[in-house]
Amino acid sequence: MSLEPQLVVVGAGPGGYVAAFKAADLGMRVTLVDAAVNPGGVCLYRGCIPSKALLHVAKVLNESKAAANWGISFPPPTIDIDKLRSWKDEVIGKMTGGLGQLVKTRKIDYIQGHGTFLGNNELRIKSDGDGGKDLRFEHAILATGSVPATIPTFDIGSDRIIDSTSALELSEVPETMLVVGGGYIGLELGSAYAALGTRVSVVEMTDGLIPPADRDLIKPLARRLDREFEQIMLKTKVLAVRDKDNFLQVEFQGADSTFNGDYHKVLVAVGRQPNSARIGLDQTSVQLDQKGFVQVDAQRRTAAPSIFAIGDIAGEPMLAHKAFYEASVAVEAIAGHDVAYEPNAIPAVVFTDPEIAWCGLTEKEAAEQQRDVEVARFPWAASGRATTLGSNDGLTKLVVDPKT
Repeated sequence: MSLEPQLVVVGAGPGGYVAAFKAADLGMRVTLVDAAVNPGGVCLYRGCIPSKALLHVAKVLNESKAAANWGISFPPPTIDIDKLRSWKDEVIGKMTGGLGQLVKTRKIDYIQGHGTFLGNNELRIKSDGDGGKDLRFEHAILATGSVPATIPTFDIGSDRIIDSTSALELSEVPETMLVVGGGYIGLELGSAYAALGTRVSVVEMTDGLIPPADRDLIKPLARRLDREFEQIMLKTKVLAVRDKDNFLQVEFQGADSTFNGDYHKVLVAVGRQPNSARIGLDQTSVQLDQKGFVQVDAQRRTAAPSIFAIGDIAGEPMLAHKAFYEASVAVEAIAGHDVAYEPNAIPAVVFTDPEIAWCGLTEKEAAEQQRDVEVARFPWAASGRATTLGSNDGLTKLVVDPKT
């Protein structure tokens, strides 16, 4: 038994490490627990950072092609997939290694291992090859994040079916790929693979890409992806997947008929689910909702007064900057400050090309709430800067409360 910490943070992703750093800055004795050698979580190891690295490469490749329209032509690129993968891993190593140094600077007790709750004030931490050790704590912040959502239809034991984690490992650039899900994860990864040379198709059950966004914001992206992707199938679902000799045969249900398609890889990108199983929450007073999210109050406190929850495990939206904010609220609440999680608006960004971003009430949400709003639009066709970039098919939109 080590010295009992005032705070133990379980999970060292964006929410977890920010919480640990803030608590240490406030003078608390902090223990940070995570299975990885350094902090970073899904965002740095298997999400935001590696995907942005690949999307940057995709942007360079696409701009080199577009430059022909301006009188500058380049020879077809030669892609060294091993070097590209090495560069992506180097970016991850720099970011996570830097966080490891910050842990030491702040004198945080970092334990590499898997934490399982034994009660409202006790945690068992197991590392590879040891029996584990038990740690009592005054308060805990649960920040174990999320994992890719799964669908039984695709559970056929084939290594040709991948999720976002394995897609970012970049083991190969397949000739063809089906992306299941027209949300931001699927479209970002699909765009990256398309730029690298894969013939990408997308299937989406709803009638549009990126369902939360207003349709006028989606149109410029949809036009671009119609050119870059081999096929976009809306209002279509996957009925079955069969593993053939060197490809996957996928059966689709469209609006009027069923049909088949063959693909070398299938990327399942239908969202993420909270990582709340197998961490001992049944041994605590913590309550989960029907989707597996931990139920919290305005200070991010769970039904167990000593345990707080932040980030993906505490509910939508599953965004790093939302976790940062929750981390600050939870730590200040533990320190006795009068705080609450009360965001007026949470920005959302889709890092496709073109990128899409919105913040606050969308026009769609205003209509659903029967809110009286006025909408102002500025087309980028009227922007000199956008025109010089050859990217003037977008727009900026303001949704305004006319009374205020």
